[in-house]
Amino acid sequence: MIPETSRTGDTSHAVVMPDQQPDAGRVRRTLGELFPEAPPPAGRTASLRTLSVAIQVAAVGIATVVMLVRIPLRLPSWDTIYAEDYFVFLTQALQKHWNIFIGYNSNWQFLPRVIAQFVVYLPITQASRAFAVAGALVAACCALFIYHASAGHIRSSWLRALLAVALVLLPAAPMEVIDSGVNSVWYVFPAMFWALLWRPRTRAGMAVALVLAFTAAASNSLCFLFLPLVAARLYVLRRPREHAVTIGWLAGCLAQVPFVVSAYQSGLSRLSSQPAPPGLSLAFYGHDVVLPAFGWHLVWWLRSLAGLNGATALVGVVLVAIFAVILVTQAGARPFVVTALVIGFIFPVVGITETAHLARATMFPAEQPGSRYTVLPIYLFVSAVIVAVDYARRRRRAAQPEPGPVPGPGPARGAGRVRPAMAVTALVAVLAFSWVVDFQYVGWRSNWGWTWAPIAAKWQHDCAVSTTGQITEKAGAILQTLPCDRIRS
Repeated sequence: MIPETSRTGDTSHAVVMPDQQPDAGRVRRTLGELFPEAPPPAGRTASLRTLSVAIQVAAVGIATVVMLVRIPLRLPSWDTIYAEDYFVFLTQALQKHWNIFIGYNSNWQFLPRVIAQFVVYLPITQASRAFAVAGALVAACCALFIYHASAGHIRSSWLRALLAVALVLLPAAPMEVIDSGVNSVWYVFPAMFWALLWRPRTRAGMAVALVLAFTAAASNSLCFLFLPLVAARLYVLRRPREHAVTIGWLAGCLAQVPFVVSAYQSGLSRLSSQPAPPGLSLAFYGHDVVLPAFGWHLVWWLRSLAGLNGATALVGVVLVAIFAVILVTQAGARPFVVTALVIGFIFPVVGITETAHLARATMFPAEQPGSRYTVLPIYLFVSAVIVAVDYARRRRRAAQPEPGPVPGPGPARGAGRVRPAMAVTALVAVLAFSWVVDFQYVGWRSNWGWTWAPIAAKWQHDCAVSTTGQITEKAGAILQTLPCDRIRS
């Protein structure tokens, strides 16, 4: 028998009927805590709503600019075009307009292909700028989405803003994922995690969740790993209106199937190659996820003191201590924290297992092979801590006595005030340290981007003297035939 719920549909407070199995009811109540409803928005006048929209638009614009300048300005991101944006997505978009149904690297990459199709409407000299701005804009929009989608778990608007800023200033980003079309999906994954926990109240929110989920799943087949969270959502939330995000995720996964199968049958899939041994995959999680959890520059300072394994063990002990304290003291945050840690473990381990050459590669100060696989787990570390701090704040407020005579100061009351404040202060201090130290540095995004101006100038010159209306150019290491009528001046 299905447990009765409140009229709002909040299954986190489901009532177990006597004829129910106690274990099933307990499991459902626990899983229901992953999907809380956000408090209803306070009534606002039309002018306040307009001001709120204006602030959010401005925040997205500022975040986009901030991300663009995180690449060292000796060779700015808008002057370079990165990796497959150049020799796959741009060239194929030029060759055949709006033919986005092309597989690459074992799966369909919907978002980068759509970005490339819009880029070719611009003059060819602006291609590097367009890809960089598009990548930064996607990340900024994901940060704004997370701000709204996290309202059920994080009631403090300031802590939700901190969570959004944490995505924009993620220390791992300058290595390879920032300011590009090809790696923009790695910013969509954290938003996808929060979308699966979100219960939007409006049709507009449902539509955004659906589109985001489809984009994530249709852009990278690893999105299938969200299946346990999707299953929990289906088990807990029974009303169809709760499952726009589920529909988007399923549609994106189904759209991936032909591309994954085709790559496997042709022998081009990573699934048909030798996977990385479990030891290497676990070592990657330790060295590339756990160790850089507090920042990239800190990695090398700790390694100089204790070596690779010693530094990893040191950071690991700190993380274990933090999350052990959270799990012991913040019962309300436990389901979220456990889910975030599990998902954050599964994604990089599975991803690196099927990409064995990255598991065997060596890390250098300006080169972290597979750093894109670290974006989601490191961000989920931050998310789990912020959720726990918010729960601590709420517990303190709930424990405050009703208005009346104020009792004399006592150690318990003082501790109740100090602990959440100390947690917030420590959280902000640690995040701010990594944001400042790792705001800008040279990584793969800097070293493996092609300076675009001379490439575009050569294409335009060759088209000017072409007698066939086509040119054959070496894009990366690949000779490609490009139509001159689409190389706009």
